[in-house]
Amino acid sequence: MLDARGIRPRHRFGQNFLHDHNQIRRLIARSGVQPGECVLEVGPGTGALTEALVEVGAHIVACEIDRDMAEIVTERVVARSEGRVSLVVADCLDGKHELSRALMRAIDERFLGKPFRLIANLPYQAATPLMILLLTHRQDCTGQYVTIQREVADRLTAQPRTGAYGPLSILSSLLARVEIFADLAPSCFWPAPEVTSSMIAIERLESPVLFDALALSAFMQTLFTKRRKQLGSILGRTSEWPAGIDPAMRPEELTPSQMLELMAMRGSGLES
Repeated sequence: MLDARGIRPRHRFGQNFLHDHNQIRRLIARSGVQPGECVLEVGPGTGALTEALVEVGAHIVACEIDRDMAEIVTERVVARSEGRVSLVVADCLDGKHELSRALMRAIDERFLGKPFRLIANLPYQAATPLMILLLTHRQDCTGQYVTIQREVADRLTAQPRTGAYGPLSILSSLLARVEIFADLAPSCFWPAPEVTSSMIAIERLESPVLFDALALSAFMQTLFTKRRKQLGSILGRTSEWPAGIDPAMRPEELTPSQMLELMAMRGSGLES
């Protein structure tokens, strides 16, 4: 399809197309999506996953930044979907800290307040900010079932006192259950990436702990940019500390619940 149009995958858009249909079926099966349910897909590319979602009977909002790919998806899938696919030709993000207004408008107009899932082979550049924004800003996104770089999957599932542990691990564990359910070799994609990919399920907790996600993100950013320093060196050693937290500890030693406790008690005491 690309050859016929004289186009090639664009590295700047993170285009590595998942062409292994066994893996596409695995992703959809793990999501549990049923006929009539709502799905967000980001980065449909040539539409292989979109087509499979239509066959399941889902109602889909697909967001594609590349106009050439959007034309392919329109011809291959949208025109034959009997109105079940709405295609947004835009970046899914407005910068790294906001979801695209065009995408949010399409979700609200198409899904009419119904819950939805993200099911996608995510472009590498957009994966982390998109997943976090959906977790923290869209309560109606009940689950995310995506292919991402293994490195990002490891950060999402990392435990305290490990090198991969950080703000992404803490936010995801406070809001969701996270599971890596498959690893994909580069040969599952075209063109083949230089890294291993993983399929991951992020399923929102029914009763998560309530906290200010923006404040926690800012607090953790300050701590983890100095992750090798002791907490007392970052926050100052005076005044009280939460039970079980010692100023000699380092940021990567804190559990997610301890991070919340520390922010509540010491978040306003950051040293410059």
